[in-house]
Amino acid sequence: MTFRADVAWSGSGVYCEGGVRGFKVAVDEPKELGGTDRAMNPVELLLCSLGGCMSICAAAFARGCGVELKGFRVELEGDLDPDGFLGKKRNVRTGYQEIRYRMIIDSPSPQANIDKLQGLIEERCPVSDTLCGVKISKIGS
Repeated sequence: MTFRADVAWSGSGVYCEGGVRGFKVAVDEPKELGGTDRAMNPVELLLCSLGGCMSICAAAFARGCGVELKGFRVELEGDLDPDGFLGKKRNVRTGYQEIRYRMIIDSPSPQANIDKLQGLIEERCPVSDTLCGVKISKIGS
């Protein structure tokens, strides 16, 4: 499968909107990074994308792991030095240096089953896999 998205700058500040299959998402920056703080910035959206993917995996794989899923959430945080993006420090990575997460699984199931589910989420989450190393290239090149 090939997934497609279209993102366009609004013409004002750094605010932009993206669309996929008729769904829209707004993207902006906080005021301290030159935005109007009207929406998540791209790296915050990336954390939500990772958390959303892990949540979908939990719902999709729970039954197969023998887990009765009453609730699932994931807390995520990432370290990013904006001086890399802003060009203030050439030796600083422009993206996240590290992303950390904590899965909170509400289930009466045996811990071994819950551990199996966590392992499967970590193994099969497409967004996590993508973050670990995908080639990004121009369309048509």
